[in-house]
Amino acid sequence: MDLFNNIIFLLDSMVRLTVPLLLAALAGLYSERSGVFDIGLEGKMLAGAFGAAVVAYLTGNMWLGMFAGIIIGIAMALIHAIASITFRGNQIIAGVAINFLAAGLTVFLGQSWFKQGGRTPALPDGARFLSIDLPFAEQLKDVPFIGGIYSELISGHNIIVYIAFLLVPFTYWLLYKTRFGLRLRATGENPKAVDTAGVNVIWIRYKAVLICGMLTGLSGAYLSIALSAGFGNNMTAGMGFIALAALIFAKWRPFYVLYATLLFGFLNALQIRLQGVELPVIGEVPVQAIQALPYILTVVLLAGFIGKAVGPKAGGIPYVKER
Repeated sequence: MDLFNNIIFLLDSMVRLTVPLLLAALAGLYSERSGVFDIGLEGKMLAGAFGAAVVAYLTGNMWLGMFAGIIIGIAMALIHAIASITFRGNQIIAGVAINFLAAGLTVFLGQSWFKQGGRTPALPDGARFLSIDLPFAEQLKDVPFIGGIYSELISGHNIIVYIAFLLVPFTYWLLYKTRFGLRLRATGENPKAVDTAGVNVIWIRYKAVLICGMLTGLSGAYLSIALSAGFGNNMTAGMGFIALAALIFAKWRPFYVLYATLLFGFLNALQIRLQGVELPVIGEVPVQAIQALPYILTVVLLAGFIGKAVGPKAGGIPYVKER
């Protein structure tokens, strides 16, 4: 029974740590399916996390904090869209610029406003999202196996966790079952054909990039006002890049994105559990080696163990309307 409980606790941590990666990877899915490559997921997440923590701290309201994170994510995405769509700049360089801008600005503003080395003050419970107990979770808690799965693994998460996982089937439906999704996917494959059919390619790409900003802002808000109790320097710690790797690993498909991010979330949860643990034969593994597990997996997968991942054909290419 102790082994079962340990597995449940590990999977519970996996779910919590998967959410920011899942939201960011879904964000990149919208943008890149439309033909706009986005390496700036990290910067949008970081800016959203900072904005959410600041507003939640000042107002004491978690919902205002979440919406602030989303709005800031959209604002950062708008900068990316103007640079890469309107002015037809290099999409990779624009994304890198977003990352640098967010990394520098969050530390500068955090230090200027709060004098805590770039961090925000700790948030009280009312200013952050707390776990929600689903119906009958307490009553079923002591039931062998089923109780543990329901009360610990399924119940007991905050609302953003449930929203993130519901966004997977919603994204599938939107991309594959609606006219907007068809146009978005076609824009990433053959924008000229879409334009010939009378659809505004520029507007479709703007919509996709702004959706990307909304989801990355929500991902950042989750980090600072749900998973944690405030903003810390560089708190995304490369999650945006891992989400991008998961997106490529998933070959730009919504449900595959879920599976890929669950894998990365599992490794994150595992490295936390393994710190300070004596392993058979090996002994105690250095903390740094364990913390590197998710990043090592990223490199291994992208080195060729995922097969050939072919992105949208028009990805990274600015569209110029023929006159």
